[in-house]
Amino acid sequence: MPATSQPYPSRRRRTYRLVAAAATLATAGALAAALPADAHDGRHGKPLPSRYQDVQLLSFNDLHGNLEPPSGSSGRVTELQADGTTKTIDAGGVEYLATHLREARKGNKYSITAAGGDMVGASPLISGLFHDEPTIEALNKLDLDVTSVGNHEFDEGAKELARLQNGGCHPTAGCYTDKKFKGADFPYLAANVLDEKTGKPILKPYYVWKKKDVKIGFIGVTLEDTPGVVSAEGVKGLKFKDEVETINKYAKELQKQGVKSIVALIHEGGLPASGAYNYNCDSPGAGGGISGPIVDIAKNISPSVDALVTGHTHAAYVCTIPDPAGNPRMVTSAASFGRLYTDTTLTYDRFTGDIARTAVKSPQSVNHVVTRTVAKAPDMTELIGKWNTLAAPVGNRAIGHISADIPNTGTESPMGDLIADAQLAYGKGLDAGTDLALMNPGGVRAGLTYAAKGDEGDGVVTYAEGFTVQPFSNTVNLQDFTGAQLIQVLKEQVSGSNASAPKILQPSANLTYTLDLTKTGADRVVTDSVRVNGAAVDPAATYRIATNSFLAGGGDGFTTLGQGTNDLVGTDDLAALEQYLTANSSAANPIAPPVANRITIVQ
Repeated sequence: MPATSQPYPSRRRRTYRLVAAAATLATAGALAAALPADAHDGRHGKPLPSRYQDVQLLSFNDLHGNLEPPSGSSGRVTELQADGTTKTIDAGGVEYLATHLREARKGNKYSITAAGGDMVGASPLISGLFHDEPTIEALNKLDLDVTSVGNHEFDEGAKELARLQNGGCHPTAGCYTDKKFKGADFPYLAANVLDEKTGKPILKPYYVWKKKDVKIGFIGVTLEDTPGVVSAEGVKGLKFKDEVETINKYAKELQKQGVKSIVALIHEGGLPASGAYNYNCDSPGAGGGISGPIVDIAKNISPSVDALVTGHTHAAYVCTIPDPAGNPRMVTSAASFGRLYTDTTLTYDRFTGDIARTAVKSPQSVNHVVTRTVAKAPDMTELIGKWNTLAAPVGNRAIGHISADIPNTGTESPMGDLIADAQLAYGKGLDAGTDLALMNPGGVRAGLTYAAKGDEGDGVVTYAEGFTVQPFSNTVNLQDFTGAQLIQVLKEQVSGSNASAPKILQPSANLTYTLDLTKTGADRVVTDSVRVNGAAVDPAATYRIATNSFLAGGGDGFTTLGQGTNDLVGTDDLAALEQYLTANSSAANPIAPPVANRITIVQ
């Protein structure tokens, strides 16, 4: 379907007439473009192409190696009903995603599949255990044409990202099968990720998709703040440039090459006013239902860019945000974990070589649910079976028992609390003087579900399930802070770089305080409410705090956590969780979900 924005007056509001002199003055291409769709070449009797060609753009983002259907809330989407109520739908899994995409492509001779980053990283065991080679294989089978990098593509550093692109066995783990890993069939784009020494992009900045006389350029960027959300080791030697400046730079370069149809793949996103995937993002007006970084980015990217595929926030939206010329432009995101895909129609004008953003048909973009009611794609079932067989000896081992679901949702989540309690217990084993633990919410990748996922039995927590919750291989670190620094850490949750999108740390059971959301900035943390073991925090006293290595390095905007002293580095965080579950649960006495009441929230 054609796009919904208006054409540029200087370039598209023209009337082309065929006159007698046209045969000698016009080029063959221009004449063919101007003829009706059913015109024929008189010499050969073949139909000439229509001036306009609809190009299907299928897109998704933030897959994070979720080859199998995600469990719990991570495997559901919310759908808004006509009467204003909502319902949830089970969604996701590459066996179903493949079927949906292949069905969507039928009848569309011009179809492109693109992604908005974070295809790998923070992945479940079936992919993460094998350094995400299984996900690259799955994406190859999905016929992905191009993707931008996301921040998680840098979890293991630029060299590992290059291996995923180019192939080869892992430098330490070696080859997992008798076949050498061949790498991605599609290009990863990293236009704003530069090598500090050379000043050049570490991967291709753009890619031009071509079919017959149609060509569309793709520019890929990740969020400029990637160093703030990835471990320092992962981005060592790299420089991340501004998203808008980078896209505008390469849009000009593409135009000089004669590529006028351009799509930006941006691993940065927005926050829609509703969690329903089919919420009207353009209510009350164009882009009126979305906030967050992508709004300013979209408003400043050159009008020569015709559509924006975004990600990072794991939200679902289809918006029309005005470009700098005031013309609406599609900005889309398909949530995460393969639960949705976006189907966008780009109407290519053969005469201009550009996308005709006209309001002939609507809507231009639609998010579709990857339902599990369709047939599974056999090739994906085979792929999952192969890698699950290799992972089974590690993944099927029981590490604990739970009495009910332990979700990772909410400002303070039961799963986050459980991890913090596990890290405090582990910290006390290293140093009896450990006072409390803090866990970053972004590191809690999933919850634990009571229902059996395989044949292990209800309530059994397997190593694979634990790996899905904590896949980063961070270490548990102990550091000393003053009471004043502890208060500052809590204030950094809602101030500085976290002011507009708070990152609420998950506390161990012995840390309590009040968060007053009626206030702004750092004042949202009620200082005199902060208690450790029931006692008010002494600004001059020393507190030993357990965190993961990401937070201990000042990640997620917690600069004060990067200033601790008397460091002690322990085991990896998943091992700490495993030890806690094993010590505190059994089939007869499963552990109950923590009550998320450590933070008192005033709204």
